[in-house]
Order: sequence, then C-alpha cells, then structure tokens
Amino acid sequence: MHTIWKGSISFGLVHIPIKLFAATESKQIHLRQLHQECHTPIKYDKVCPVCEEKVDQDEIVKGYEYDKGHFVVLDDDELEAIAAAKSKTIDIIDFIQLKEIDPIYFNRSYFLGPTENGEKAYTLLKRAMEETEKVAMAKFILRAKEQLAAIRVYQKALLIETLHYPDEIRPVDHVPGLVDLDLEEKELKMAKQLIEQLTTDFEPEKYTDEYRAKLKDMIENKITGNEIKIAREVPETDIKSLMDALQESIQQTKKKTKRRRTTKKKAKTS
Repeated sequence: MHTIWKGSISFGLVHIPIKLFAATESKQIHLRQLHQECHTPIKYDKVCPVCEEKVDQDEIVKGYEYDKGHFVVLDDDELEAIAAAKSKTIDIIDFIQLKEIDPIYFNRSYFLGPTENGEKAYTLLKRAMEETEKVAMAKFILRAKEQLAAIRVYQKALLIETLHYPDEIRPVDHVPGLVDLDLEEKELKMAKQLIEQLTTDFEPEKYTDEYRAKLKDMIENKITGNEIKIAREVPETDIKSLMDALQESIQQTKKKTKRRRTTKKKAKTS
C-alpha cells in the first residue's frame, strides 16, 4: 500500500507513530473524450472568454463568487496566513460509542498502521478500544484541511474515518414533499412482512456493480472483436394498487427465498 501520510496518534501522554493508507479504492471505469474523426483525446485549454486568449498558470488567481459575476480575489499569501497549522499529530479528543455516529457523517476511510518502534503502543490502543467497545473522536490535518475523524478497530487494524462537520449536513426539512400520511394497518403489516422476508445476514460479497461489469465486458469484447450481446430488459409487472404491489412483492420474495435455500442445501451436500 502507498503511504499517504506519516505522523502519530496523541493518546493522552502517549504518542503512537503511524502511517496512513487509503482503505478503499474507486473501481470506476473512466472514459476519455475523443475526436470522432481521428480518435485523438481532446485537450482542454484554459481560455478567458472576455480577452479571448489562452491564460497561463501564473496568470490565474483564486476568487470567491459572493454574488452573480462578482468576485473577491484571495492571493496565496492571504490563504497561507489562515491555513491550518501543519501538524503530524492525530489528536484524540473524546471516546464514544460507534452507534452514536449517524452514517451520514462518514466521509472517507483510511487504515492506520504502526511505524517502526510503534507496534506496542499501537497494539495497546487497539486492544483497549476493542475491549471497551469505544470509538475515538479525533482531529488532524490532511491536505491542508483540518479533518474531524473517528478512529475505530477494524479486523486486525485501526481504521480512521474522516467525518463531515455538522454544518456540512443539509437540513432534512429542506427536502420537498415530506409529509406524514395516515396509513392503513393492513398496508403497514404487509410492508413489515415484506421487510422480514427480505431480512438476511450482511454479506458484502454478493453486492456487485452490475453496470461496471457490463461496461468492462463491452470494452473487452470491443478490444477482442467479439460480438456484443445486449440483455433484454425485464418487463415491468402491471400493478394496479399499493396493496397489489405489496402482495406481489411478498409472493416473488417467497419464491426467491425458496430457491436460495434450495441452492444452499445443494451446496452443503455436494
């Protein structure tokens, strides 16, 4: 793994030297924009639409648009003066329970690994957090920004999750159309029955990006010159009411559950 950041965790008077590694990676397939005539990648030049001329990098400044077409310009020295102090320490502020953090706050995950001579202190913090079932709230500087974060135990390692600040979460009241309607007891009962039938253990391996897989196959087929086969769309069921939709969903789920159990039984006996 590539080291993103080096520093230490400040745990009271204990300093644990660590390295930061990205815990996730994007599997998105990136497509380039090409000239249709010759398939050459298109370049994007920085051009001023008013002066109608190309602008060099040293002629570009940063600005904030406070009103339509009105900007306040900020130079590098001004931005440097208020930038977060460069620090290589992850400061633990509090310990809380993980369930107290709503998932909407989670942003990006990183593995924390011990550096040389930091293994014992690292293990001590990990074991203590594991046995107390606590998560550490912390702050640290990453890419010139002060990050709010949560440190938790993940399998054999410590994992740090950067968090959104509270004012970065949009108020749910701004979502249009939110109303609390009266429901028929029968409808609610059937909806809960459907949820129960679809409830299972979390197995992340069974959730796949089907679009990415199809796109990858399409690209590989084009490279090798094979014929591309497009799957036919599944026709939508004509459902006339909410009750009919719930009943039909329950029946379909029963069939799928029965097939899944049969498949598992065959796998166990083979």
